[in-house]
Amino acid sequence: MTTEYHTKKRCKYMIKLHIILVTKYRKPILVGEVDDDVKQIIYDISKKEDSLFSIDSMESDKDHLHMLVDIDPTVSATSVVSRIKQMSTIEIWKKHEEELKKSYWKENTFWSDGYFVCSTGDANMKSIKKYIEEQG
Repeated sequence: MTTEYHTKKRCKYMIKLHIILVTKYRKPILVGEVDDDVKQIIYDISKKEDSLFSIDSMESDKDHLHMLVDIDPTVSATSVVSRIKQMSTIEIWKKHEEELKKSYWKENTFWSDGYFVCSTGDANMKSIKKYIEEQG
């Protein structure tokens, strides 16, 4: 995980988000090749020239995926999650259509509608709160 600050014309920043995505109906399909391919697809999305984010770490457990992502201050968490869900669903269906049809026989879906996101940083909340309280 990188703790480097990014610098732009008028700001210095480090915005890290902990994102959790859950498979539709909590189906335990993030195993084996599907799991490996989903992770690779998301890494590939993050490497695109017009990418909104970079990935510091990512791990899964059968029915959900955790990511620590680094974003630009002009980007919203919703836009990152939407991009990941849309693009990864299309790609994973191209690679594993027959296997996914067993779980999702009505529609080509993969992720649940919701998500979890929490902002993080280089310091823990107690340290930040103490720092702010000690100002002035």
